Amino acid sequence: MAKFKKILALILAVCVVCTVAVMSTSAATVDNDSNTSASSGIKVHYYCEDGAPTIYYWNSLPQNMETSYPGSAMTSEGNNWYSYTFNSVTKINMLFVVNGEQSPELTRKSAGEYWYKGNRWYSSNPGELDSPERVDFRENSIYFIITTRFYDGDTGNNVHCWDDSQANNPDADPAWRGDFKGLIEKLDYIKALGFTAVWITPVVENCSGYDYHGYHAFDFAKVDPRYESDDTTFQDVIDAAHEKGLKIVQDVVWNHSSNFGEAFLAPMFTKDYSKLDSVDCLQKVPDSLLTKIAPDYDTMLPGYQYQARLSVMKEDANDTNNYYHHEKSLGWGQSTEQTGQMAGDCVDINTENPIVAKYLTDTFREYVDMGVDYFRLDTEKHINRWTLNQAYFPKFSDVENFWIFGEVCARYHGAYNEGGSSDSCFFYTWKELDSPYASASSWTDSWSTNLSTSTGHYDAYSNRNFNQKSNNAYLDGITYHTPDHSKSNGTSVIDFPMHWAFKDANSAFTAAKSEDDLYNDSTYVVTYVDSHDYGPDNMEKTRYSCGPQAWAENMNLMFTFRGVPCIYYGTEVEFAKGNVIDVGPNAPLAKTGRAYFGDYMEGNVTATDYGEYTASGKVAETLNAPLSVHLRQLNLIRQAVPALQKGQYTVDSNYVSGNMAYVRRYTDSETDSLACVAISGDATFKNIPNGKYIDAVTGDVQNVTNGTLTVPSIGTANMRVYVCCATGFTGIDGQIGTNGTYLK
Repeated sequence: MAKFKKILALILAVCVVCTVAVMSTSAATVDNDSNTSASSGIKVHYYCEDGAPTIYYWNSLPQNMETSYPGSAMTSEGNNWYSYTFNSVTKINMLFVVNGEQSPELTRKSAGEYWYKGNRWYSSNPGELDSPERVDFRENSIYFIITTRFYDGDTGNNVHCWDDSQANNPDADPAWRGDFKGLIEKLDYIKALGFTAVWITPVVENCSGYDYHGYHAFDFAKVDPRYESDDTTFQDVIDAAHEKGLKIVQDVVWNHSSNFGEAFLAPMFTKDYSKLDSVDCLQKVPDSLLTKIAPDYDTMLPGYQYQARLSVMKEDANDTNNYYHHEKSLGWGQSTEQTGQMAGDCVDINTENPIVAKYLTDTFREYVDMGVDYFRLDTEKHINRWTLNQAYFPKFSDVENFWIFGEVCARYHGAYNEGGSSDSCFFYTWKELDSPYASASSWTDSWSTNLSTSTGHYDAYSNRNFNQKSNNAYLDGITYHTPDHSKSNGTSVIDFPMHWAFKDANSAFTAAKSEDDLYNDSTYVVTYVDSHDYGPDNMEKTRYSCGPQAWAENMNLMFTFRGVPCIYYGTEVEFAKGNVIDVGPNAPLAKTGRAYFGDYMEGNVTATDYGEYTASGKVAETLNAPLSVHLRQLNLIRQAVPALQKGQYTVDSNYVSGNMAYVRRYTDSETDSLACVAISGDATFKNIPNGKYIDAVTGDVQNVTNGTLTVPSIGTANMRVYVCCATGFTGIDGQIGTNGTYLK
């Protein structure tokens, strides 16, 4: 990523040199460089392998300290570490100088002890930190947030989008409101609900009139500064989450960029961050293609300006590198849905161009190297599966337990989408198995050849008779079997057919069962009811509004059936229920499904473990809401029972009778976990192992002697999860979590 920031680095260097020239004329103030604890000041440690550094500093508070360039010598601590202490200060600017080379300008704004290594700050010695381990993706439950609408931890970085005036977003609620600092501050809230992973909207620099959501990339290699604070970066978010045992799911976009170009693919503008609430923040790149084809750009009407920008990106005569697709139309259910432009502010990238593929995979691999645990791939349906399998997914396959799940938007009932297999959810979980697409040599150095292959691939599978089936999600009778992943491409998707059917739990359950033999392994799919884009069928434009009992029943299914459950922020209090999810800048965000949630989290919360916490203020009330209590118990139950995380299932009448009832089982060298689940009604489980079964919901104990366990009618939104605790099984000790309004 650093190589894409050379220009920025040069600008910073010039600014620093200018600052040095001014400040070195001032009389130096000598600070007290003692070994006093940094609790009353700031102590910094710097890792340097190139010789002994000096530290140049200025603008400290509450008393000013400054030194002449190149600064004061730092104290060697051994192992290439050097330190310096500033007593009685709470804020200071600094940079490190080694052999005439200087670091970026740095700031610490609070007393404490800090370590700086590899161009990033740490709150403790990075050499002593445990390396965070990614776990099997299925062991997670996911809490999904729009970062800018979640929690405002730094009011100093709040800023309007330039279309906020059209939307009537007031100064008290600008579109860019929540930030990284606020997310870090409320990670304990997410953990208190029992979740293990946080899905955050795209972090890359964006550009459009209404880009608070992050899906209009302007520079894939740069984190948008509007999320950051002087002392809080994306790296700090990753580190803070890992310190709390939480995983980070980063939303990524490979299909499109903003219509204002992208720093590598189509550089047309830079940003003046002092003018962000106006389009005047954009400064044309000198001698760029835009300035040549539209020299009068500044005086054009907005519509003509837009066409000029598109001309740079989509016309053969201008985009001679073919970094973008030049298709002028898009047909749903046709190959052009993977080469055409899906929206005016989303310009379709030529993902078949090897230079583009390398740029995107190299850039996003650096986010993985920062410690991001998983990716959610936006608009995956608009990228050909063969393209992804050949040039994108393999670049991440060497990272243990790293996982990608994609958005294959299929708002259809049934497994098949409008384009047949080619744009269906299940299709994107398989590797290439047929000639010529399975050959590694099918991907070439020619973008035009690759594009021809990808469109041919789409057409070849535009049928509703997919030629692969899988039993990876199903038990063999009542026995777990080792799944065959030899035909998997190592990724999964959001289960859109299940989501589309989630007007109620039973409809979603029926939809899921009908498609599972088409997925390579549906235990890896992500399941949700609604999101920042859509609700289920018949309420697709609004946040789910069928009431708390329906929500509770939906959650019961999501947390105990196959797949990884995901909850959109605020669902725990039915936040913004019934609101239209997204209307662009045509209504205040406060009236949409993307409203600001921070008011519900005011106060203090400290999570000592998943689902265990102390809290005060409004956040305590939020965490005590009926659905919050319900979610907390579901999370704890799921975490305690491996079969609910990774197990195969059966609804075969030889083993199960009941409406929403199933057996799940997971077995490995250390585990044999079996659970009998009944939701909202009675059920009978037959031909199951004899022995003791404990209900995780209530602690009820049943001793099975004839292979049969009967669950009486339990009422809507209630549930029983009888876990086999017989000899040789991975059991539980009793009730897990605390009952609330629905589980009882």
